[in-house]
Amino acid sequence: MKRVLGWLLLLPLLALCVLLFMSYLAEREEPVVGGPAQDATVQAARGRYLALAGDCAACHTARGGATYAGGREIQTPFGSVYSSNLTPDSNTGLGAWSSDDFWRALHHGKSKDGRLLYPAFPYPNYTKVTRADADALFAYLKTLAPVAQANREAGLRFPYNQRLLLAGWRALYFRPGVFQPEAAQSAQWNRGAYLVQGLGHCNACHTSRDPLGGSETKADLAGGMIPVLNWYAPALTSGPESGLAKWDATQLARLLKTGVSDQGAVYGPMAETVYKSLQYLSDEDMGAMAGYLKSLPPARASAAAPPPSGESLARVMESGGRLYAKYCADCHGANGAGAPPAYPPLAGNHSLTMESAVNPIRMVLNGGFPPGTGGNPRPYGMPPFRLVLSGDETAAVVTYVRNSWGNSAGVVSPVEVSRYAAVPLE
Repeated sequence: MKRVLGWLLLLPLLALCVLLFMSYLAEREEPVVGGPAQDATVQAARGRYLALAGDCAACHTARGGATYAGGREIQTPFGSVYSSNLTPDSNTGLGAWSSDDFWRALHHGKSKDGRLLYPAFPYPNYTKVTRADADALFAYLKTLAPVAQANREAGLRFPYNQRLLLAGWRALYFRPGVFQPEAAQSAQWNRGAYLVQGLGHCNACHTSRDPLGGSETKADLAGGMIPVLNWYAPALTSGPESGLAKWDATQLARLLKTGVSDQGAVYGPMAETVYKSLQYLSDEDMGAMAGYLKSLPPARASAAAPPPSGESLARVMESGGRLYAKYCADCHGANGAGAPPAYPPLAGNHSLTMESAVNPIRMVLNGGFPPGTGGNPRPYGMPPFRLVLSGDETAAVVTYVRNSWGNSAGVVSPVEVSRYAAVPLE
């Protein structure tokens, strides 16, 4: 009994030792070695392209504010943080920073003064960026017009506002390390992996998170609900949920670059990502990203919901069918085939049949547009129906499209509709 009690007392100490060792691994810093000198104009142009690839302006620009001057509120389950000023203002921006300071922020998640940065800034991804690319990014930001705009302190709830706790979070979820190419893969595959894992920070949305906000590494890119925004980011692997197994790399690259394809269209937060970032990437880089995503092994599928059946379903489907014929068939077709790329097909559309029905519910309620891009300059949109359809009717029509033309998914309840009807549009 004493031996068992001794072990029970020893376990917390062992756990603490493991955590401290993991914290050491997360916090150790390699010697800072700057890259070779480059032509300033070429380096800054390269940095501008990389800033677009990282979608940096999206977070570091407040609505109505100066580009890259920060101040945008980023809501998290733990409270709000505010993006920092990236312009070269000496007092409030990066004017007093060196390229070594900037590298430390990207690679180690630490500010110039050594403070640990909140992971709303996705340094767990940016740590993979090479030193040469980090220097190019910094060179571009130094060419911006300086804007004097003070940074705002985070508005996190206790105890999440205790920055010291970040050391424990980093011990669990963060390991600094530049992307290492896989020798067995092609240069194109490695380029795609570098962009997806690093600057693209795709798993920030497309991977589920645990209660502490850490990404579920065993389910990387397997899909997940985006905290606070309440959109479901589908899996980017070739599993049954995403349907990427049925996409060829060319169509996938087109979707990522233009926002539309013959097989579907982007919407919600992804539409903003395509509009502000991906449309500006080269065809070679888009092809590399698509090829890398197509190569990923399927994620383990969650248990499928049993096919809906019974008289109650028949009534819902009958009601949903009438509503679909009245409000939806003119664009998406009586057979659900749509008229792509203007009107996406609904038949065989995995965005509709995912376990979570939040995305089609929100599209019916609020409508939406794919992004206006160089490859889709005049996007066709879907009108909102929240003022036309009741909660019961919205549930019926979403259930109908999830279970017609070969689609099979769970029944949507009016309670689910009411839950997302209250979600802000942003």
